[in-house]
Amino acid sequence: MTFYIRKMNRVDAEDILLWRYEAPYDFYNMENSEEALSELLDGSYDAVYSGDDRLFGYYCKGNSAQVPAGHAKGAYLDACLDVGLGMKPYLTGSGKGSSFFSFILDSLAEEKEGEAAFRLTVATFNKRAMALYSKFGFEEEISFEQNGVEFVTMVKPPL
Repeated sequence: MTFYIRKMNRVDAEDILLWRYEAPYDFYNMENSEEALSELLDGSYDAVYSGDDRLFGYYCKGNSAQVPAGHAKGAYLDACLDVGLGMKPYLTGSGKGSSFFSFILDSLAEEKEGEAAFRLTVATFNKRAMALYSKFGFEEEISFEQNGVEFVTMVKPPL
């Protein structure tokens, strides 16, 4: 499967805000608000399109990929490139996650400066995502809770 990246634009962001995942992944549904729209358009998010020119997903990096409660637990002290991602709901669980995630990692590896590790923060109930990240060499590090949800950072050391 082929992908390409576009800077997040208003049309992409408005589409993403309407995405609705089934339980328990509905945790990832975004609030359709001006604040959420502003975040998606703040420059830290990119849209990922499939080769047939359809919005497939998105990713973010930096502070946008961090969960605020993790700071108090020291989850973000190490020098890592924080990454967050989302796939269009009907595409999840269809076996396309590996190629999507591989594309994002390869793209970020090309643009990142230095030899920083990659870090993801994932809700621990999301076993499907954790299994995918583990296949790519990510290891669990620091766990913490926010609003009754347990999260864990997963880190992949630099090559």
